[in-house]
Amino acid sequence: MGDLITQAVEGRLFRADKSLFDRVRRSNGSPEVKASAFADLARFNALYMIARAGSGHIGSSFSSLDFVSWLHLETMRGDGLPDGDLYFSSKGHDSPGLYAVMIALGRLPEDSLDLLRRLNGLPGHPDIDTPGVVTNTGSLGMGISKAKGIALADRLARRDRRVYVLTGDGELQEGQIWESLPSAVNQALDRVTVIVDHNKLQSDTHLVRTSDPGDLERKFEAFGWHTQRIDGHEMAAIRNALSNAEAETSRPSVILADTIKGKGVSFMEHTAMTDDQFFYRYHSGAPSTDDYHRGADEIWDRVLTRLAELGITDANPTAIETGAAAPVPTGPRERMIDSYSKTLMTCAESDQRIVALDADLLLDTGLIPFRDRFPDRFVECGIAEQDMVSQGCGLAIGGMLPVANSFACFLTPRANEQIYNAATERRKIVYMGSLAGLIPAGPGHSHQGTRDIAVMASMPHMTVVEPGFAAECEALTRWCLTDNEAGAYIRLCPLPVERDFEIPADYALHLGQGTTLLDGSDTVLFAYGPIFLAEALKASKYCAEGGGPSVKVIDLPWLNRVDPEWLAETVAGLGHVFVLDNHYTLGGLGSYLALHIGALPRPPRLHHFAVEGVPACGRNDEVLEYHRLDAHSLAARIRTAFG
Repeated sequence: MGDLITQAVEGRLFRADKSLFDRVRRSNGSPEVKASAFADLARFNALYMIARAGSGHIGSSFSSLDFVSWLHLETMRGDGLPDGDLYFSSKGHDSPGLYAVMIALGRLPEDSLDLLRRLNGLPGHPDIDTPGVVTNTGSLGMGISKAKGIALADRLARRDRRVYVLTGDGELQEGQIWESLPSAVNQALDRVTVIVDHNKLQSDTHLVRTSDPGDLERKFEAFGWHTQRIDGHEMAAIRNALSNAEAETSRPSVILADTIKGKGVSFMEHTAMTDDQFFYRYHSGAPSTDDYHRGADEIWDRVLTRLAELGITDANPTAIETGAAAPVPTGPRERMIDSYSKTLMTCAESDQRIVALDADLLLDTGLIPFRDRFPDRFVECGIAEQDMVSQGCGLAIGGMLPVANSFACFLTPRANEQIYNAATERRKIVYMGSLAGLIPAGPGHSHQGTRDIAVMASMPHMTVVEPGFAAECEALTRWCLTDNEAGAYIRLCPLPVERDFEIPADYALHLGQGTTLLDGSDTVLFAYGPIFLAEALKASKYCAEGGGPSVKVIDLPWLNRVDPEWLAETVAGLGHVFVLDNHYTLGGLGSYLALHIGALPRPPRLHHFAVEGVPACGRNDEVLEYHRLDAHSLAARIRTAFG
């Protein structure tokens, strides 16, 4: 389909209309052929959705789509009805594929194809505010436990339905999975069927390179589960396995579906990786323009072949104009992860005790250079944050300086008890949480770390920091590793951010003190981190342009440490003080400063701008505006406070 590439270069993407899915379902072909055609059409639309959104998970969506399509087309009884069979994904990365199926079945509006990762659209990971979604995803490992609870509730309510839950094989590294298995057999929860999308890869690379799962058949059988292993892309095998599971009446079932990550686009399939290729490129993110063209062509060519088997010979995709590309920032762009990585490397050169631990996020945490330079001092822990932190504690007991790295949303709550235990032993461990805060907002609330300050600031002897620019990131990382004697938590934004302010010539890092980035005389706005500092600086300028108060913007990277004398001097004589928190209202910097400001003899009124409610999913600018944390909203709120 050569004209597809030409048109795509001109700013078009392509999708299959629901009417074509309907024709496939009404055709006279065999269920297996119809399901295969349906699954490939869903792949075509999932690729469109991810390309249009600019991010998403191709690999997991494609590996699971054959199973998900057959399940919804041929297996589930009363699917979509209040008491019908239920399906949900525990891993959640496959949501674009699931959305494509739900849209094709009419469970979601067809225009939802254009709304992946958009405000009031389809979240980056499953969320119950989406019609037909049973449960939210969060940290991995929860799904089987939730399925057990649903099955128990159905037993008590005398509902006769089955619960199907999809897990990833990387997800099997989470301890909760193995906690959930024995009691399901003891309670004879035969209505639960677990499908393992056994595509052999986790986020970064092959399972066997990080945490080899071993013989999964024997493991599940040892727990007493009815276990089958099949080709997860063969419709007849899927049909038979699901029939066998339904015939099992005394225990739960697990189907180990051998799949290919990225199935359906040859160069995206993990089997196309060479022996020396460590990273799988299509776990997350959007396809490049060229990859989209090639992938869409390959899928559509196969779709035409499958449709011909069903007697459909007049099908064409619909071309969609994508609009102009977003303007590229012209100022200097800084990425905190890069500055952190560089400083970690520098410190490790001079301190042989430093050991870096990773939780299957090597690329996202900037640890590739460290792994390559210090392979003996790098530990890949896999998708197991609790194990990672306790390993770190053991390393500290042995005289090492461990640095534990993961996403903020998984590291700080998932390993909370382990972090607290290490803190009570006064072990020095440095924690780095990437993806901290409200932004980026596309992945949704399961990935937005907006409660980590509260979690970590409550730990004994723990200092919590977030840098706002590259030089500050380097200084704070060095302080945490070399100057600080206790534990520390560095929260980082992973996005490249344009810095449109000058760093003061006399900039220096002082514990508990901030840096004035923009002077003002009427009030002070405290902020931190590159995203929110940028909004604070623009808000100050908007206030000045609108005849409002003159707002001094202070970068305060110390989120649970403050110099009382400096703070008293900074707010002296002011009637109003403002704090901008990249966090929930409770437990963030605002809560901490309120304690100190409230103790002053004549305290100013403190106004706290923070995330309220569940963080929204969408494009970064629209989510900031939704939470009234964008520059225009902040300026309006400051002016209102001044009457």
